[in-house]
Amino acid sequence: MKTIKLNRDFRRCYSKGAFLSHGALVTYARKNRGKETRIGITTSKKIGNAVQRNRARRIIRAACREVGAEFPRGYDLVFVARHKTIFLKSTDLVPVIRQHLAKLTTAGPRAGKG
Repeated sequence: MKTIKLNRDFRRCYSKGAFLSHGALVTYARKNRGKETRIGITTSKKIGNAVQRNRARRIIRAACREVGAEFPRGYDLVFVARHKTIFLKSTDLVPVIRQHLAKLTTAGPRAGKG
């Protein structure tokens, strides 16, 4: 599993990918040209200070590790933390990520609007 590091890749996923939102997480998914799945995690300053943003990223990363074997191949996945993320544990996010992946990878483009 690779990571998304370039801003243009994040922007492409935001603009052309399908998304679903939850109180603690927003998930964007877009097919890529490769055979590997790439993961990106973002947190804004609205989440809190640096400690809280890093905690949110750690929680999402741990949940992704648990679900990693179930990730579909050939997708770019961007997870955006929300304020509630810092109050959860990674085990609380696992079902949310599974549900988002099931809906986003079987639906058509832009199908998960909201």
